[in-house]
Amino acid sequence: MELLTEYDVAIIGGGLAGLSTSIQLSRQGHSVVLFEKEAYPFHKVCGEYIGLESWSFLEGLGVRLRELDLPIIKQLFLTAPNGKTFSTQLPLGGFGISRYLLDHSLAQLAIDSGVHLLQRTKVDNVSFDNNFNIHFNGQAMTATVCCSAHGKRSNLDIKWDRDFLKQSGTRLNNYVGIKYHVKMDGDKNIIGLHNFKNGYCGISKIEEDKYCLCYMTKAENLKKYNGNIQQMQEAVLYQNPHLKKLFLESEFLENFPVTISQISFSSKTKVENGILLLGDAAGMITPLCGNGMSIALHTGKIAAGLIHSFLKNEMTRKQLEIEYQNQWHNLFAKRLRTGRLLQSFFGNTTLSNLFVNSFKAFPFLAKPLIKQTHGQPF
Repeated sequence: MELLTEYDVAIIGGGLAGLSTSIQLSRQGHSVVLFEKEAYPFHKVCGEYIGLESWSFLEGLGVRLRELDLPIIKQLFLTAPNGKTFSTQLPLGGFGISRYLLDHSLAQLAIDSGVHLLQRTKVDNVSFDNNFNIHFNGQAMTATVCCSAHGKRSNLDIKWDRDFLKQSGTRLNNYVGIKYHVKMDGDKNIIGLHNFKNGYCGISKIEEDKYCLCYMTKAENLKKYNGNIQQMQEAVLYQNPHLKKLFLESEFLENFPVTISQISFSSKTKVENGILLLGDAAGMITPLCGNGMSIALHTGKIAAGLIHSFLKNEMTRKQLEIEYQNQWHNLFAKRLRTGRLLQSFFGNTTLSNLFVNSFKAFPFLAKPLIKQTHGQPF
């Protein structure tokens, strides 16, 4: 596809939010260019559990979920560092699918829909002068609308001097994420959430005969063992007997682990220099809530609808920005606050032991809390 000098919409980042937004807008007749710094397919640190709220939306985009024989996850199995357990049904539930498969499927749908997808292309900067000027690989182009779905943290956050970097302070480097794909004997309809000192680990079934095992911990845990992941796991994660059993009895697949660092859960702006921010770039829900993927997809639906109206001259640019921020806040702000509250309990040995014990004593408390981290089908 020949690169144009001007597009209706430029999207930075080809994750779930960026890809879903690009597909919708291209199908509505707009010219769309999407920049992705990696090449599909590739692995990402992610829990790979999606709330069922996203099922119909993904099918509407053209992802053939029913043909993939994906696991439908209906139950949560929660363990504390001391080995105590609690199990409950998930009010809505979810399904498991790897980002390797899902992102690649969406990327192909984007190309088929007419999106100009530039892979292995990193955006260096964006400026605004009546239109957006996007600079990349020594080249430049213009776009009427620009969105950034660059993920948890990028060079653009630093270049734009975003507020969350200042708010986070030393907490910015507080968390690292580590992900494996494994083969194991397990129940495909259960998602496990296992707590350990300064962290928590989720495991759930994805496509084929694989499970996603992904955990987050404070960077100090890894630093204490000189960056040796294996030593840290044996010294820290194995203190939870359920995690020790999982690690010792699972078959770890090649090309893993995948890691990420410098994760921040601070509040973020939703619009920066006129650019609409999508997915984790606009705010990250704590992974233990298991709904970051759904939120990313839902932001894509919101953004695409509003951008389409703007390009049809049904609203001003200012109205576009305000309405996007209002809808984002109404749909997701409470969910992110609940996630941050829950995170204050998990990872702390004493509090997470108490949390699990409380659920065992008062099981009726669990479902209302879980519902606050999930949305409705969209």
